[in-house]
Amino acid sequence: MSPGRGRTESGRNPVWGRMRPLSLPAALTSLTLFLPLALPAPASAQQSAADTANTGIAVTDPLVIESCDRCHAVDEDGMMTRVSYMRKTPEGWQQSIRRMVTLNDVELDPEVARDIVRYLSDSHGLAPEELRPGRFEVERRLIDWSYEESHEGDEDVDRVCSSCHSMGRVVIQRRTKEEWDLLMAMHRGYYPLSDTQGFRRFGPPAPGASDTRHPMDKAVAELSGKFPMTTAQWTSWSATMRPPRLAGTWALKGHHPGRGPIYGTVEISEAADGADFTTRVSYAYARSGEQVEREGRAIVYTGYQWRGRSFEGGDEATSLREVMMVERGWGEINGRWFAGDYDEFGPDVTLLRADGPVVLGLHPVALRSGSTATVTVHGVNLPTGLGAADLDLGPGVEVVSVTRSDSEVLAAEVTASDEATVGARDVFLAGRPVPGHLTVYETVDRILVTPEAGMARLGGGAFPKGFAQFEATAFSDGPDGKPETDDDLNLGFVDVEWSMEEYSAVFDDDDIEYVGTLGADGLFQPALDGPNPDRDGLRNNVGDVWTVATWRGPDGKEVRGRAHLIVTVPLYMRWEPWRVQEMPLPRRRTSDMGNER
Repeated sequence: MSPGRGRTESGRNPVWGRMRPLSLPAALTSLTLFLPLALPAPASAQQSAADTANTGIAVTDPLVIESCDRCHAVDEDGMMTRVSYMRKTPEGWQQSIRRMVTLNDVELDPEVARDIVRYLSDSHGLAPEELRPGRFEVERRLIDWSYEESHEGDEDVDRVCSSCHSMGRVVIQRRTKEEWDLLMAMHRGYYPLSDTQGFRRFGPPAPGASDTRHPMDKAVAELSGKFPMTTAQWTSWSATMRPPRLAGTWALKGHHPGRGPIYGTVEISEAADGADFTTRVSYAYARSGEQVEREGRAIVYTGYQWRGRSFEGGDEATSLREVMMVERGWGEINGRWFAGDYDEFGPDVTLLRADGPVVLGLHPVALRSGSTATVTVHGVNLPTGLGAADLDLGPGVEVVSVTRSDSEVLAAEVTASDEATVGARDVFLAGRPVPGHLTVYETVDRILVTPEAGMARLGGGAFPKGFAQFEATAFSDGPDGKPETDDDLNLGFVDVEWSMEEYSAVFDDDDIEYVGTLGADGLFQPALDGPNPDRDGLRNNVGDVWTVATWRGPDGKEVRGRAHLIVTVPLYMRWEPWRVQEMPLPRRRTSDMGNER
């Protein structure tokens, strides 16, 4: 993934340099979007957007005015300098407040800071349509994302911003042209090297160039045009925005990288302790049967931005942050839960309102012809006491017996005949369609390892590690017998044996001995950061390797797949001054964790 196009760690690109750590007042360290206190009423001024790009949103909340007007004056129309002329996500407003505290000596109690974030997120936030293209940023997804492709963006503008952080941070802001100018000025003031590293192109534009603007001027022109303060989306959303009514039972389905699909329920209740909602979560891993119980709290910013945190037994080590979107209609909530300090750990989730029966999914999703297996259908409020006749898996697949039938799971012993037609077939439970398909296949012909190009970061000494999780998906070549064609059959995630091989880039390459270890669950744990005295030339533990997945069939057949893994240096510069250096791993990941050289 190139620095200008993709995300290397939670949307942040590598920067080679040093930045003086910023110490935070003790009161601010407990400020978090995920443990809210109060919900102020939305400002009436947000109900309509201005018709001109230079008109902002009045600030009417007394707490915001009292806390901020030392530096941000409010005029007779209620317009507050800087603040009235930008819109951001809750994370964006939280970052602004932390910058005010760390760099401008602002003193705020955590409760006050939370209330300010809440007010600004509601009154000066983003519409769902504005956030959606860049939601990967707040969900901290490690993806390869292109500003040029997603927004038809200019490559030079991309380079100016993504030299230090992802463009995702940029596309989830809205500002007037003057504010985009001032944002550039702030970067130049706080980070002077930005001028020579990108903003002014190492000097004036080349004589005779078709575009003689400096890169930063070109960026301001593009960003103010594509991400203006006034938009039709915000005008529309401001008119309909209200606190969503989410109390009730929700069906949960998701996928946890490295561990497979999860199914369960989420009970959402209105909170009485300052949060919007409390949650009780119960789910199971379909592949292993492991049961998980969690409890949490959440708020919803701007009428749709769910921010929460949940724990197993109240244990901080099991904490998961919840960043989700409440869809219009209040019938679906979707997003990601992750460990927070280590963004790479956590499941993708979807919640569906469960006012009646909800069928969530099937496991396994593939069945070899001529074999017998246990197939489970997962859901919420399912009819109970069902029999073999109530599960329809299509022609050639016989339901021999039902071994379990309750409100959450139907489990059945099934047999696929030797003559069963190869391919994907619809599944029905008591006449209701089950999401997805059951695929009948003859052979496993290909193993795909994802991500196909992974990256991990050394750490454990002076910097936190960056892990990489790999998975293996099996494919059959389908009727045409050719790989990677339209009729290939996806057989789902499979259990494999994991190993590493040298990615030979030079003669006598020895990276595999130093970069780290690959666990039986496909989790790569990088080695220690810093020069290694045991390595030739006192080199760091960086390098390239192949991660190899080997699947073995019942007849002894082996099928292998592999992915490229780059193990690189720590993320030396972090653009979130509140992140701490001591970050323990989630509990389940610590058993084989080491600081090996």
